[in-house]
Amino acid sequence: MSKVKYYYDSDTLSYRKIERKKGTTITYAAVFLLASALFGFLFVFIASQFVQSPKERALARELQNMQLQYKLLNKRVNDAFAALENVEERDNGIYRLYFEANPIPEEQRRAGFGGINRYSKFEGYDNSKLIIESNKRLDVLQKAIVVQSRSLDEIALLAADKEKFLASIPAIQPVNNENLTRMASGFGYRTDPFTKVRKFHYGMDFTAPRGTPVYATGDGVVTRADNRATGYGNHIRIDHGYGYESLYAHLYKYNVRDNQRVKRGDLIGFIGSTGRSEAPHLHYEIFKDGERINPINFYYGNLSAEEFSKLLEKAQLENQSLD
Repeated sequence: MSKVKYYYDSDTLSYRKIERKKGTTITYAAVFLLASALFGFLFVFIASQFVQSPKERALARELQNMQLQYKLLNKRVNDAFAALENVEERDNGIYRLYFEANPIPEEQRRAGFGGINRYSKFEGYDNSKLIIESNKRLDVLQKAIVVQSRSLDEIALLAADKEKFLASIPAIQPVNNENLTRMASGFGYRTDPFTKVRKFHYGMDFTAPRGTPVYATGDGVVTRADNRATGYGNHIRIDHGYGYESLYAHLYKYNVRDNQRVKRGDLIGFIGSTGRSEAPHLHYEIFKDGERINPINFYYGNLSAEEFSKLLEKAQLENQSLD
């Protein structure tokens, strides 16, 4: 039973019973409920700022893990850039330099992507800056790898061509040293054996017995193996490519035919004394772009430094040639 409440009425000088109106009770109840709801909402709001729900804790852990993964990704990208820079340095400083190719500019290797914003889909998030920066670096790395890959493809082609070039140019002595009687005459002014007049001798003469093997001095294609050139007798011409050609004259017989492809060191003929020749020997010439050049500079392939020094000394003697 609820307590009855009274109030003192000063007009009647008596206590009067407090009568609560029904509407007032409802109002009080509504105010109480509203206050309770506001207090509850405030309590939940404040609690949510300091206390996470299981779902929020799971999302927070996932976010932390994502941030950690991006940091690890950036470290791996840094390591990849370091390894790539090492390859790029060797590419520009060794490979391309050796093969006489222009180095690739740094701005070409590290170029980004212009035009439209490729990273707009990553904007508007708490970690947008981290995500966008990571993706930019990955794109630059990927493009740099593509540039380097193409460069290595080019280097491979240059290397193959360089290998072909080194195998093609005349680089050995056409007659083995053990078969030589002597190196009779070199490139330069010599005395003609028939007219005794001093004239320019455009090749080198190697004296050896008739039938001594003669070898191709570089890879190439035989363009002539005949005796239809004045003075040379039976002779062979080999086109080595790159503007180089070698000639072997006064042969006893051939071991090759026209249009035959030969390798350096292949047996192509035998020493004789055909044509304008005083004694069995090989007259050897080298042409570069149609001009005769001194063969003395093309024996690095099979002569030691001492042997080359002796050959050079003999080649410089102004004696009598054999043709």
